[in-house]
Amino acid sequence: MLDTDTKSPESIRVACVENPKMRERDLAHKLGISEAELVAAHVGHGAIRINAHPDAIMKQAEKLGEVLALTRNESCVIERVGVYDNYHSGAHAAMILNSEIDLRIFAKFWVSAFAVEKKTESGVRRSLQVFSGTGMAMHKIHLRDDSNHAVWEDVVSALRLDDQSDSLEVKPRGAPEEPKADPAKADQLRAGWDDMTDTHQFMRLTSRLKMNRLGAYRIVGAPYVKLMENEAVERALEKISERKSGVMVFVGNRGCIQIHGGLVETLRPMGPWINVMDERFNLHLRGDHIAETYVVTKPTQQGDAVSLEAFDAEGRIILQIFPDRRSDENNAKIWDEIVAELPQKGADA
Repeated sequence: MLDTDTKSPESIRVACVENPKMRERDLAHKLGISEAELVAAHVGHGAIRINAHPDAIMKQAEKLGEVLALTRNESCVIERVGVYDNYHSGAHAAMILNSEIDLRIFAKFWVSAFAVEKKTESGVRRSLQVFSGTGMAMHKIHLRDDSNHAVWEDVVSALRLDDQSDSLEVKPRGAPEEPKADPAKADQLRAGWDDMTDTHQFMRLTSRLKMNRLGAYRIVGAPYVKLMENEAVERALEKISERKSGVMVFVGNRGCIQIHGGLVETLRPMGPWINVMDERFNLHLRGDHIAETYVVTKPTQQGDAVSLEAFDAEGRIILQIFPDRRSDENNAKIWDEIVAELPQKGADA
């Protein structure tokens, strides 16, 4: 058996051979290393270090044709099939804007990246994988059978770095930001909330008041925010599926937010996992990680934006769900009806 205390690239590769069915993220956790360190250990053995900047990666990803985009946090994974086109660079935030792959990218957290080829029983699986400075996965691009595999070598060559070492130094992970609120400023929060004309103004409002999202939700009160039972997320997904209503599902981490816009059709719960298994959209949510759930109403010029938002026990946001007003304004009406039927904390049964 491998001495997991060594953590050398060779010992990490041995551990992968000895645990062929274990997911890379789970094996990394077992070994006490980050996922990025596990992937880096395979440089020269199926992995190549590449330029991590989104401007470089997105230019090449577009050439791969239809692929699978994957973003995750500690509690939720979102996957969507599509093409990486309509990329917009930006100093603070970059974007992919199209009907299937919809991303908000924060480049400062895209620190290391790899082109990975992994042999499996069904053939070679190819992917581009991006990690933060702490070694957490920010975003992954997985090629499918019908992707443009013919350009893979050219894409990798264009992104390849001179440094091809098989070890990686990562920073220690800091503690999540605790909920920040000042009850003495609750009236200022409500007044600023009333004056909002766009949902993006919310973060500027909370920053000015030295609060954060969850802290503000905890003190602002109704009608701005309603505390829900945590089962509300699964109930909402069931009702969205039943009523065939279009929604926008936001799942992200510090480096990337991925957005699904459209239907949620096939729910397949399995143990603690709430799974959506549609042809071009998958969602995998740990329902047992949800510690706080809110219905949030923010004013905009197009009318109220109503969202369902779930947080984990450490105060990190897991996912948000909005109606997809882009495709059909009637989705907002159906969403309001769904939200009204969800179990509210402290409400009479």
